Amino acid sequence: MRHSYLYVILVIFSRYVVGRMIAYRETAELAEQLIADTIDKQNIAPGTLTLHADRGTSMRSKSVAQLLVDLDVTKTHSRPYVSDDNPYSEAQFKTLKYRPDFPARFGSIEGARAHCQENS
Repeated sequence: MRHSYLYVILVIFSRYVVGRMIAYRETAELAEQLIADTIDKQNIAPGTLTLHADRGTSMRSKSVAQLLVDLDVTKTHSRPYVSDDNPYSEAQFKTLKYRPDFPARFGSIEGARAHCQENS
């Protein structure tokens, strides 16, 4: 079984998920796509958004950094070597995983996507 990655963009104050993607890999290109699509979908004005991310290679890539500059988005990153420095995301993931209808395993990436679509 292949692993999959859940990309999530949420509003810190409301914990509302404004963008998400489930993919087979973690890449800068997918992160760029999600960020750009979410900003466009949510109609976010330039200069009004701060994006806080982990220190994964995708989020620290030059292509994502350039996209954020182009979109006039301020970026911040978690502290180095601290895996749980984003308590908002950590709380959101824990809430998701402890829901009674959250399966122990998904049979496929399509099943994971369908579950997230149904519960959003």
